[in-house]
Amino acid sequence: MDFLHTQFYQFAAILALAASAGAIGLLLRQPLIVMFIAVGVVVGPAGLGITQSGDAIDLLARMGIAVLLFLVGLRLDVQVIRSLGPVALATGLGQVVFTSVVGFLLCLVLGMGAISAVYVAVALTFSSTIIIVKLLSDKREIDALHGRIAVGFLIVQDIVVVLVMIALSAFGAAGQMNNPAITGLLIVGKGILFLAVAGLLMRYVLPSLTRWLARSPELLILFAVAWAMLMASVGDVLGFSKEVGAFLAGVSLASTPFREAISGRLVSLRDFLLLFFFIELGSGIDLALIGGQVLPAIVLSLFVLIGNPLIVIVIMGYMGYRKRTGFLAGLTVAQISEFSLILGALGVSLGHIAPETMGLITLVGLVTIGLSTYLILYSHPIYERIAGWLSVFERHVPHREQQGESAPVDVDYILFGLGRFGSNIGRALRHRGKSVLGVDFDPEVIAAWHKLGHPAQYGDAEDPELAASLPLARVGWVVCTAPRRETNLSVLRAVREHGYTGKLALTAHHIRDAEALKAAGTDLVLLPFADAAEEAADVLMGGTTIQPSLGGLP
Repeated sequence: MDFLHTQFYQFAAILALAASAGAIGLLLRQPLIVMFIAVGVVVGPAGLGITQSGDAIDLLARMGIAVLLFLVGLRLDVQVIRSLGPVALATGLGQVVFTSVVGFLLCLVLGMGAISAVYVAVALTFSSTIIIVKLLSDKREIDALHGRIAVGFLIVQDIVVVLVMIALSAFGAAGQMNNPAITGLLIVGKGILFLAVAGLLMRYVLPSLTRWLARSPELLILFAVAWAMLMASVGDVLGFSKEVGAFLAGVSLASTPFREAISGRLVSLRDFLLLFFFIELGSGIDLALIGGQVLPAIVLSLFVLIGNPLIVIVIMGYMGYRKRTGFLAGLTVAQISEFSLILGALGVSLGHIAPETMGLITLVGLVTIGLSTYLILYSHPIYERIAGWLSVFERHVPHREQQGESAPVDVDYILFGLGRFGSNIGRALRHRGKSVLGVDFDPEVIAAWHKLGHPAQYGDAEDPELAASLPLARVGWVVCTAPRRETNLSVLRAVREHGYTGKLALTAHHIRDAEALKAAGTDLVLLPFADAAEEAADVLMGGTTIQPSLGGLP
């Protein structure tokens, strides 16, 4: 295998192995992070030993981290922060404090030194925004109440990890000087100056500059990457870290109208470059050292898988959320993140922790990321099995999910889902003189319907306890417009179990889903795209005029 000594061939082999491992991970429904670290082990000294291009891989890895932090900062719009609400802040900070304190004590019990225990405990607090958003998006739960809360406290965690890295970088730089106190003050001063300059550019230069550059989308993306790397370099020169500079670069562009366009274009670049970070991480793992960390890794993994979700459930229950919402949101923190690995790598580079500690963090990451993926994928069946045990975490009246209004007793239809399709159905029914009770999981949508004078009730269509609060005995139709087959089947089971004998209309986006819903006993299957296509064809052929219609598969 002498040809693998050529740098180009090495990269070709690494990419081929990564693609193959990714395909296996897809079959196993595992995040790519786990598979890429495994590839690193295979191509590293402990495996095939073909990672001779260490400097090139390290450069790409550093760029990947910079782009990741840049995109984190790009999401940090002031308006977004204001809209997160108290639950994201309380849950995010509460989970960080609980996990870091209890994790630190647990690490001391396991025989670690104080510095190593601090690093490990802090690493255990952060959950992977990338993995969670991807899983929730695949399940179409990113806009559900628990999904929005989860994204909110994940952003809080991202802010905390950046602050931790700033503190560690400053501490590391100060510790290397003869006079740490003076050096620390100097770094603080430089940090204030750095923030001030970034703020001025953000206020007076970047909005107009990005508006002009946006005439060419390619040039705008090139500028965004160049800006991230430039600010990363400045942050490194000033004694902080490249990650901090890249984060501030993202923050400085977060309020521009082009943040979504930049973010969308750079996600693929981020994922590609991070591949090399995880491969580099895996190639540096000494399997012999990890072998001695199995017991601590098992203990800490169980703590993350059980303790992190538990504290989220407790906090959200105290704040007045239902046990189901707290449980589904809590499962999203049952793993450590790529930031945990980056934090550990930073500790090794600063000389704060030994490679053995980094190996422990990596092993915990592999275990928790792998197992938590399945917990999130099968969160609803798991909840149904343990719901009775979770009642202790729920207030008698979960006021955060109560709108203070009882459901109207006289309605003709109950409509689950007030999105575009559902709201149009509701509007058409009301125009025909029918009364409609809308049900949705988005409090903002519920508030908007109330302002228009329409009856609405907060509720998650997949919550089996919701049906008990609805006036099922007085309505002729229950309609669900959710796109997922599982959601529609949940509504069918819930209303039938509570004695509903009226007619049921469910929604499907595919014929196979429609057939499954018909087999389950629904009276009408709505096919929005198929029905719209048929109606559009009739209009185009001049055979009819456009009329609002429920349509459907009888």
